[in-house]
This record gives sequence, structure tokens and C-alpha cells, in this order.
Amino acid sequence: MTERFDALILGSGNGGMYLAWHLAQSGQRTAVVERRWIGGSCPNINCLPTKNEISSAKVVDLARHAETFGLRTGVVTVDMAGVRRRKREMVDYMIDGTRKRYENSGAELVMGSGRFVAPRTLEVQLNDGGTRTLTADRVFLNLGTHAAVPDAPGLVDAQPMTNIELLELDYVPAHLIVLGGGYVGIELAQAYRRFGSRVTIIQHGAQIAAQEDDDVVDELRRLLSDEGIDVIESADPIAVSGRSGSEVTVEVSTPSGERSIEGSDLLVAVGRVPNTAGIGLGVAGVDVDDRGFLDVNDELETSAPGVWGIGECCAGHEQFTHVSFDDYRIIRDNLAGESRSSGDRLVPRCMFTDPQLARVGITEREAHRDGVEVRVVRLPISAVLRSQTTGETRGFMKALVAADDRIVGFTMFGAEAGEVMAVVQMAMIAGMPYQALRDAVLAHPTMAEGLGTLFSNVSELVTVS
Repeated sequence: MTERFDALILGSGNGGMYLAWHLAQSGQRTAVVERRWIGGSCPNINCLPTKNEISSAKVVDLARHAETFGLRTGVVTVDMAGVRRRKREMVDYMIDGTRKRYENSGAELVMGSGRFVAPRTLEVQLNDGGTRTLTADRVFLNLGTHAAVPDAPGLVDAQPMTNIELLELDYVPAHLIVLGGGYVGIELAQAYRRFGSRVTIIQHGAQIAAQEDDDVVDELRRLLSDEGIDVIESADPIAVSGRSGSEVTVEVSTPSGERSIEGSDLLVAVGRVPNTAGIGLGVAGVDVDDRGFLDVNDELETSAPGVWGIGECCAGHEQFTHVSFDDYRIIRDNLAGESRSSGDRLVPRCMFTDPQLARVGITEREAHRDGVEVRVVRLPISAVLRSQTTGETRGFMKALVAADDRIVGFTMFGAEAGEVMAVVQMAMIAGMPYQALRDAVLAHPTMAEGLGTLFSNVSELVTVS
């Protein structure tokens, strides 16, 4: 028998679960179909678990450099089983809280794999056996993504890890080879180097952190080099042999010739693939682009009436949890009769290396590409007095200021960069001129205090385009 609901949500990631709770508390009969990860990948296998282990790695690094702070600790060893236990305890806590939110909201959580058998109708193979058929006037696709695995000979047979398997290790890899120099690859490379692994990053493109400006990438390279991480850029994997967890060899082609990198473990972090295949989207009338991402408009509507997309499975969306949450708010408000769009939002990003790399707005590269006239102002982190008290003097702040004195871009590579970036983001959202931050009374000594010094230098610079 077909069960009718007011709303169906396929996938329980951040945006979907908040929408489910809202709709259920508003009196709508709502069901969420989830294959495995209650709350989506963020609290289970991605954002929060990785930052949990990165935090452990930072403590290890601080302990090993304790003498810098006038402390003596002796020999520091890493218990990866303990690191994993700490991570698992956090995940369990998060999932328990999510389950309770479902119970309190009245939204039904259906554990199973759903596929469309008709427009706005799902057949669900339940995890504990059996089948249910669910239909609703409104369906929301919160499908998420999974790690991409390049088509290199021997790679699949080598059984490489993704972030999922890496976060479950109870040992420190002797030599971790990381395929991919993006956010995930760089964050985990630094963490495992600090745990004690030898680490090599293999980057397909010409630079790690491909979307960042040259000066930012130069700072990242120096950081990784200083920590003993080998970075090979413009390297195409042409063959993989052995098996991750034992002995593995990656042959790469570089502009200077072929190289062979031998390691013990292999991590693949080269991008994400949407979870849109094999679930009957054609039957549902839902179009996808050539990479399988959902085609949605600025209101997140798909090509099928009564069907919306949420989160990183949508074409053109930044793959961040905070974007998924904002998708929920856009859909919620539009259903209530307000007019909200995804086309005009200002999305921040933060790489959780130590120090952090945070950015909001346009880069210098984008300004030059699009012919946007900006004034560029920089400040070394060492000039921020807070950094002198903590010893975290690496990096810089950089802002792009438009001709009308509005801030159109901000990048910071330095301690607490994500928090400082939020201050600038609020000014950008409010349309405030840079002088507002220049003249603000900012607490001393904080990292945000550096913004006053940074923007004090704007008028001294020449306008460039």
C-alpha cells in the first residue's frame, strides 16, 4: 500500500533534517528516508569528525613544541585508538541528539534506500527488511555526495582510503600518500603528519588549493614544507600497485618526467560525486547536469513540479554544510510566501589547517578576470599584537576594496582566521564601507584587532584592476 505524506525528504543531511523538523512542527506529516548516516555526512564522516582529529593533531604538535612555551613534557607519543575513541564519542553524542530532535519534532525517520517508482513516489527498501512505498505532494532531494575515485590503472585494486576509512584508523600510517591537494587532502595531510606519518601530497593541477590566489598558495606550500610534507604538483597518476594499508606505489607523470612514490597507505581526496545515480530520477522527471548534479533554479526547484534540491547534490552549489542549512531557510521562507534566492548569498569558506585559511567574497584572480577595479591591502599576521602573545605569527590578512569603498573580498591565512573572517563578512553583508572597520573600537589584544590596522592602509594604495 502507498502511504501518503505531506512532505518527503530523501536524505537526512543538514538542510534536509532542519526542513523536516520545521515542517513536522508546522503540522505537516513528514518523512525522511536515510540509508545510513543520521544527520548526513557532516557529523558522521566529514566536517565534524575531521575537525575533531585535526584538534587532536594540534594538541600533539603543541606538546612536541612545549619548550617554546617554557614547558617540559618529555617524549610525546600518539595513541590513534584513543584519537579514534574521542572522535567516535563526539559522533555518538551528535547522533543521539539528532535522534531526539526527530522524536520531539514528530518527523518520521525511515532507515532504508529510496528510489523513485513514479513522480513524487518513493519505494524504500528498509534496512531491517521489507519495503514501503511513500508519496507526497512535495519531495525534497537532500542526496549528498561521495568521494570520487580517479580512473587510474590499479587504483581501485589498491583499495585506497577515503576520509571515511582514514578516520577509522587505529594506527599511524608509516607513509601516507594523499591524492588531491584540496581542502580535505591538505587538512588531513597536516593532521597525519603531526600524528607522525610521513606524508606526500600528489596534486593533479598546477597548484594545491586551486581556487586561491598565488600568494595564498605560496604560504600554504611553505607551511606544508616546514612541517615536512612533500607536495608534488602537476602530477598525473598513471599507475597504482600494491595495497593501501600494507605497501602501495603510485606512478605519476610530471612535467619533469615520471616519478614513483612508495608508501604504506593511500588516501583519495580529489573531489565529490553526487549521489544521484540509480534512484530513478528519470522516472521522477528530475534533470541532472553532465556530472550528475541536480539542475535547480535559484529557489532550489528542480525540473519536476513539487520537487526541490538541497545541499551539495545541487549543481553550482558550494559543498559546505552552512550552504545546505541556508538552502533549508530559502525553501522554508519561499514555502511561506516570502521571496528568497540562492543567487545573491555571500558564502564564506574556511580550510581548517593550522593556521586556518579563511576567505569570503572575490579573490584577486577573480577581480582581474572579471575586470573589477579594486584596491588590495595586506597585513602580515606578525603585525597583529595578539600573534606575538601566542607565537602564532605565520600568515597574512588581505582585503579587496571597491571604488565605492565597500569590501568585496577578504582572505586570511592565520590563527583564528575563520572567526576574523566572520567580522568582515558581516560588514560586507551590511554594505558598510571599509572605514567602519578601520575606525571601529576592537578589543585588544585579539586577532580581529588587526582589521583596524589592515584597513588603515587602504588609502595609501593605488587602484588596480
